[in-house]
Amino acid sequence: MKKKIAVFSDVHGNSSALQAMYKDSIAQGVDEYWFVGDLLMPGPSVNAIWDLVKTMAPTVIVRGNWDDLVVVGTRGQMDMAKPSHVYFGRLAQYVAEHAAPGMVDELAAWPLQVTRQVGPLHFGISHNLPDLNMGQDLFPTNDSANFDQLFVTKPGQPPIDVAIYAHVHHDLLRYGTDERLVLNPGAVGEPFNHWPALQRDLRAHYLILEVDDQGMAATSFRHVAYDREREKALAAASDLPYQELYQKMMDTGFAYTHDDELLQNYNDRYQYVAEYERFKKNLNK
Repeated sequence: MKKKIAVFSDVHGNSSALQAMYKDSIAQGVDEYWFVGDLLMPGPSVNAIWDLVKTMAPTVIVRGNWDDLVVVGTRGQMDMAKPSHVYFGRLAQYVAEHAAPGMVDELAAWPLQVTRQVGPLHFGISHNLPDLNMGQDLFPTNDSANFDQLFVTKPGQPPIDVAIYAHVHHDLLRYGTDERLVLNPGAVGEPFNHWPALQRDLRAHYLILEVDDQGMAATSFRHVAYDREREKALAAASDLPYQELYQKMMDTGFAYTHDDELLQNYNDRYQYVAEYERFKKNLNK
């Protein structure tokens, strides 16, 4: 028995990156796909990404924190207390205006954690912690003890041998304190690294696992080139809010999610609070 699994996450609305990753995975002969959360926003693509994921037909899907933001925002439940909340809400409004019927409800039903046995190994898959898909507990440079949280199981469950998470946009292989394996596929749409020479690698990052009867036969961290100018053009041709920031991110790799001063400037200039409030009002009619 040998199985090749493509593990991917953090697409963030970037269909150009996802298409390149999918094409590469076919060339590598993968047998199945596991998606580890954060599908949409801040990029321009909605249905194109949804359709491609349906084509992949992942056998594992878990819900990320941005998936929750999509659900809350499209249902008109995002508060406007912070500039970043306006950012999330207005982007979610864009998703609501373009999403195929039923998409958001299906996304909302994704679980936080899935466990799978492949060959002799038990895998635990979650976007971040098994019961919390946000926060910085699992930042790549944190202590190994933090990562032990990924191996907590419920009574009656077999021990997890390999934990897979996403969220931090860094591909990694490391260990818990008892040397169980921790993997992160990195980000398809928004790879991050604070070290400048590594941050320059803005290709689509994902992971291929090979599992056989003895266990983990191979791990391959894939970095796939794609046309970032095409992705910028998709944003320019859309009615995507904050599209200038997205296009800038395509050039630099830097996100602006928590730059409150910059976001406030955009919110004021384009009256995004008023737009989202109108959107919420129309939902309640």
